[in-house]
Amino acid sequence: MPTLILVRHGRSTANTAGLLAGWTPGVALDERGAAQAAALPARLSELPLAEVVSSPLQRCRETVAPLLAARPGLSLHTDDRIGECDYGDWSGRKLAELADEPLMKVVQQHPTAAAFPGGESMRQMQHRAAEAVREWNARVEAEHGPDAVYLMCSHGDIIKSLVADALGLHLDLFQRISVEPCSVTAIRYTRLRPFLVRLGDTGDFASLAPREQPQGPDATVGGGAGAP
Repeated sequence: MPTLILVRHGRSTANTAGLLAGWTPGVALDERGAAQAAALPARLSELPLAEVVSSPLQRCRETVAPLLAARPGLSLHTDDRIGECDYGDWSGRKLAELADEPLMKVVQQHPTAAAFPGGESMRQMQHRAAEAVREWNARVEAEHGPDAVYLMCSHGDIIKSLVADALGLHLDLFQRISVEPCSVTAIRYTRLRPFLVRLGDTGDFASLAPREQPQGPDATVGGGAGAP
C-alpha cells in the first residue's frame, strides 16, 4: 500500500496572532510560512509524488502552491475531510482566552469526550480524516501501484489524530504528539499495519532549544506556531 506524506501548512497569520483559526476564511501564510512553503519543493525533491491532496483552506493551498509550480505534472485535489477541526464558536478566538474555558481541560486530558460548541467533536474529526486516508490509499494504489508515494497537506490536530490512528494510540493520548508548521510526517501503510517513519520533521532543530518563555504542559489546540 502507499506511503503517505503528511505536511502541516506553513506558519499562518493566525498562528502568530495566537488565534484558533479553524475554518475562519482568509487565514493566510505569514512571511515565515511563505518561506517554509517555498523551501518545500527542495525538501521533497527525491520523492516521486503520485498525487497531492490538500485541505481546502487557504493556508494549506498556499503551502503546496510552490510544490505544484515545481512539478507541473501534478494537479491539486482538495478534500474537506482533511480540513481543520470545526471548532465552532471557538473559531477565531484567542487561545489565551480559551485556556480558561472548562472545556479546555477536557480537550487536553480527555479529547474523546470533547465536542466544540457549534462545531464537531474530536472523535468526528479523527474519523473523517482517517476515512479520507483509507479511501485515498486505495485510490492511489489502484492508479499508481502499491509502492506509490502521495502527499496530503493538512492541519496540526488532523495530522496528530492520523498519527494516533496509525500507531493504534487512543485519541485521549494524541495531545502527546507535536507537529510544527510545514513539518513532514510520513506513514507507510501495509496490509497488516502502518509504519510511522517520520514525525514532525522540519530539518531544523531550533525548536528544540530552550525558549525565553518555557512551554507549559498543555498542547496547543490547532498545532501552535512552531519555533520563534
